[in-house]
Order: sequence, then C-alpha cells, then structure tokens
Amino acid sequence: MQITAKPLSSVPFVSVDHMMKLVLGIGVERFLIELAGYIEDDYRRWQDFDKTQRVAAHSPGGVIELMPTSDGRFYSFKYVNGHPKNARSGKQTVAAFCVLADVETGYPVLLSELTILTALRTAAKSAVAARHLAPKGSRTMGMIGNGAQCEFQAIAFKAVPGIDTVRLYDIDPAATEKAVRNLAGSGRKVVPSRSGEAAVEGAQIVTTCTADKQHGTILGDNMIGPGGHINAIGGDCPGKTEVHPDILRRAEIFVEYLPQTRIEGEIQQLATDHPVIELWQVVTGATRGRSGADQIALFDSVGFAIEDFSALRYVHDRITAGPFSERLDLVADPDEPRDLLGMLLRARARNEAAVPARRCNSQERLADVSDE
Repeated sequence: MQITAKPLSSVPFVSVDHMMKLVLGIGVERFLIELAGYIEDDYRRWQDFDKTQRVAAHSPGGVIELMPTSDGRFYSFKYVNGHPKNARSGKQTVAAFCVLADVETGYPVLLSELTILTALRTAAKSAVAARHLAPKGSRTMGMIGNGAQCEFQAIAFKAVPGIDTVRLYDIDPAATEKAVRNLAGSGRKVVPSRSGEAAVEGAQIVTTCTADKQHGTILGDNMIGPGGHINAIGGDCPGKTEVHPDILRRAEIFVEYLPQTRIEGEIQQLATDHPVIELWQVVTGATRGRSGADQIALFDSVGFAIEDFSALRYVHDRITAGPFSERLDLVADPDEPRDLLGMLLRARARNEAAVPARRCNSQERLADVSDE
C-alpha cells in the first residue's frame, strides 16, 4: 500500500455511496474473495501488529466501541456500535466508521464508512476461518439468525470454501423471507427452514449470527453431531452468547485474540484456563486446525481490529481509480506549522476583504435593475 502525495490538508473520504459503487463495481463475490486474501495476509504477519482489547462503553441498550491497531507503518481505529433494539425504530444494529493513518507523520490517509465494510469483512474473515477449519468438501451451511449479516455470510461461504446450499432460520419469518429474496439467483440453493434444528441437521457448517444482547442457547447440545464446523459470530460482548456450553466442551475452539474473546466470546462460559487456539497459528502453519474427521471445530469470533485494518488496506488500494472517494479538507495546513492563529487571522482578513466586494457587486446589480 503506497501513499500518494496530495495536499496535506486533503484526506480521501469514502462515503456510503462511494462504498456501494466500489463493491458493485468490483462485484460482491470478487470483493469478498480479495478481501479474504488481505485478511489472511495480515493473519500471516500477526506478530507485526500492536494488539489490544477494544475500548467498550456498555449501556443497557447496547455498546459503543473503539478498535485500534497498528503494524508500525499504518495505524487504524474503528468506531462501532451494537444496539440490537435499533431495528425496531428503523436504525442499523451496527453502524461504524474508521480512520487509517500514516504512523510516521500521524496524518490520516483515509476516512471511510465502515457499516457496509464491516459486514463484508465479517463475512470474509468467517470464510477464511472455514477454509482452514471446516471439513474438506463441505457443501451445506445451516444459518441461524437472518439479519443484516446473513446474506454476506452466504455469499462469502460460496465464494471461498465453496458451499452450494444454505439453510436459513430466524425467529422472525420476515427476516428469512428477506434473505431468501436477496439471495435469489445467486448460484446457490437457498432453503428456508421451519426451525433451528431443521436448518442445521446434516449441515457440515453451522453459522450463528443473532443480535440479542443476552445469554442465549441458539445451538443446543443435541443439535450438533461430530465432525462439523461452527462459525459462532453473534456473541460479541459480555453477557451475550449463542452456543450451549456442552458443545464448547466437546469442540476444539479457535479464536481471534484470546484476551478479548475470554471477555466477549462464547468461551466466557468456560473456565479461564480452558484451552483454545488463536486462528493466526493455524493460518501460519504454527499449529494444526481440526484434529480429526469427527472433531467439532468452533470459531468463536467476536471481531478484531486487525480485520478492520485489512479491510481499510484493501479499500485504500482500490480507490485510486474511479469515482470511489472524495477529498475532505480535514487537517489544518498553515503556511508555517506553528502559526495556527496566524492562519485564522489571515482567513479573517480575507473574509473581511471579501465583504465590501460582495456589497459592491450587490449594489451594482441593484443599479442595473433600477436602470431597467
């Protein structure tokens, strides 16, 4: 990723409209495949990154978080919320924006919406995990929770590990109908299911992506047999879970960043010394993935800042050509870096000089009208 010399005050901004044009211009499946590659590349250099748990402000209705990281050359942070009740008033459960900055100067090099991009990166990182953990030749995924993330997961799992059938269930039938409608003609078989049990029965991959902020049991112990892969992505804060603890005890568990997942993931239900493996260790070959054909592999995913960093790198590389960003006058750029007040005073002088000119022009226009 190269930084192109531009005016110091000018920062590329990717709006929601820009992001939609970029995704559609590339194609959703191709976008997910390429983004998965960026995420996997950054997992391979995991040790290069500063890593910290996200800074969270919890409230009864949800959570607001900051997610920072740096590889020593670039720094990024994401502002993101999670408010499950927002949907009742027509708002997004998750809304986000982000900044990518040059570490050497501290100057921002990209400001972007991240609501759409978070949905894409969440699906892409799930697909990366499945490529390394799911049974070879997996063709069917059962998905419980058919909200905003649902279709992105279905598209990513077709594009990367190669599923061809997805079974859907949600307690809200309208959510399932929406997903079926959006996935029509997508090249995969989409089957609405009458229950969670029906959705996951016989599926090699099971994805849970519900939104309620509570300890839940979306997957009961009797719903999961040996040998499958569970992509548990709905649990992402203290007190919010989806998977019965007995499944966790039977499974080999893989996480993004252990200190964060202990607090926010499914494993908050287990003892703090319960063994887990960080996914980067599998991606780099430092350790194996699933240990056998009958073993359950569970990706306990809460989302991590490095995945957002990867997504920003990808977008930064893709917006160099085409109408995919605009430049914002975001950083003050005085003639002399130490003279911010002088910059203000000169701006005031220019504004005051412009007022008589505007008044004169107005008077001239009035005189012209009077002459007529």
